Amino acid sequence: MSRLHRICPVNIPQHIIQRGNNHQICFASETDFVTYAAYLKKYANKFEVDIHAWVFMTNHVHLLCTPKKEGGISNMMQSLGRGYVRTLITFTIALVLYGKADLNLVLLKMKVICCRYIAILN
Repeated sequence: MSRLHRICPVNIPQHIIQRGNNHQICFASETDFVTYAAYLKKYANKFEVDIHAWVFMTNHVHLLCTPKKEGGISNMMQSLGRGYVRTLITFTIALVLYGKADLNLVLLKMKVICCRYIAILN
């Protein structure tokens, strides 16, 4: 059975969590963080997704995003994962990211609370 499509309404902030596969590290060095951030900026602009807050941990990422068009977050996360993994040096490290990210819709009233939560993680 195929996976159900994610609900991703336009102009509604969403909390995205992308984890390392089996909690493996996604970022082994500061260069990895910088590379991921560059891809995030590139694909957020390309797919019209506003990034409000982020935290990069060694084995996962938290993002607070608002898509400006249908499918923006899905397309951004797919391209981000493919682009970042392509830059990793070894095949074992290339297996770190799940194919899908966890998305959680965020009500507008909760946007500030979510930003604070992400800021606390940082």
